[in-house]
Amino acid sequence: MADLKEHLHGYLRAQRSALLLKLEGLPEREARLPRTPTGTNLLGLVKHSAACELGYFGETFGRPSELTLPWDRPGVDSDDNEDMFAIEGESMAEVLEWSHACFAHADATIEALPLDAPGAVAWWPEDRRGVTLGQIIVHMALDEARHAGHADILREQIDGRVGLRSEGNNLPEWDEGRWAGYVERLTRIADLHA
Repeated sequence: MADLKEHLHGYLRAQRSALLLKLEGLPEREARLPRTPTGTNLLGLVKHSAACELGYFGETFGRPSELTLPWDRPGVDSDDNEDMFAIEGESMAEVLEWSHACFAHADATIEALPLDAPGAVAWWPEDRRGVTLGQIIVHMALDEARHAGHADILREQIDGRVGLRSEGNNLPEWDEGRWAGYVERLTRIADLHA
């Protein structure tokens, strides 16, 4: 039976996979295109998650990487929100390669340290900075689950692709007509409460 660390690490990896799956088969423009008033885009969600993992599983546990965070590039004026989108000079392939390297660095930290390994999150308030590896795995898995949910909705709006398309996909296997009827029903119910 897998131990607790393996289970937690598995949940984190599952959220990464869900995020990456939402880019599958998309042209680069569609992956980059902002889909909300605040600019949320699929490629940016992956880049943000990778940047967070690099920071939380790197600096927090004294395990620096040669990878550069988006806002730490030498000689470049970085945007405050630069981890949330691919800049002009970054291709989707480059962002994905960098993201996979960030995830690999995080995996190495998780594999090397016990769950109770102490760390310090420099960007958190001083009274909450002290953490353990277990806390950070849970923190990141929850954060990435939130972003995977964002990505689910964005991808559905782009081309209708939903779910994980793998074992455990819990969407009903309805045809387009059945889904349309379902949406009509929900709209009628909402209108009753207008």
